[in-house]
Order: sequence, then structure tokens, then C-alpha cells
Amino acid sequence: MEWYLKVMRDNYANFKGRARRKEYWMFTLFFLIFIFVGSILAVSLSTFDETGGIFAMVCLVIFLFAHFIPSIAVTVRRLHDTGNSGWLYLICLIPYIGSIIIFVFTLLDSQDKVNKWGPNPKS
Repeated sequence: MEWYLKVMRDNYANFKGRARRKEYWMFTLFFLIFIFVGSILAVSLSTFDETGGIFAMVCLVIFLFAHFIPSIAVTVRRLHDTGNSGWLYLICLIPYIGSIIIFVFTLLDSQDKVNKWGPNPKS
């Protein structure tokens, strides 16, 4: 949870610097958990009361919009950590293949040395 809060609070729209693997994947893990719980809550509330389901869906959409910029920012910083430009994230616009390529880049280890985006965050 500490890494999720670090991204949301300290690096909300920070596209500069580097993000280590742990920061990226912990943010992604908690984001997906919150989406999963919110979706289940929205579906279960809509079965009992239509207005409750609509309210839960509106809250879920607001949550998604609030996380749009931080999720892009942490991915760009993760790409910086692997030694790639953040503009490489635009490869996601290629259906299927682009997302797989970005997924592979997020799995790669950090560059050990200082690169043009800053020092290694592990050290």
C-alpha cells in the first residue's frame, strides 16, 4: 500500500525520473484490487437497488478518471528505469502487440548505472 500511496500522493503527474519494478507492480496490484472490489460492489448493489448500482458505477468511473494520469506517469517512469523513452508508451496504441511489448518492458530489470533520467532508484 505504501507504493500505491507514493504514486498517488507524491508522484501524481510526475513523468520525470525513474520508477523501480516494485513501485510499478505494487501500484498496479492495488489499482486492480480496487477495481475488482468496486466492480463487485457495483454489480451486487445493482441487483438489490438500481440507484445504488448507478451510484457505485459513477464512483468507479470517477476512480478510473482519478487514476488515468498516475497510471500513465508510473508506466513512463518505469520505461525510463529500463533505459527507454517514455514516448515508447505510445506503442500501446497498436492493438494487442503494443500492450504485450509494454508488459515485457515493465518486467525488465532496472539499468544499474545512472541514465539520462536519473540515478538508479534501487540504490
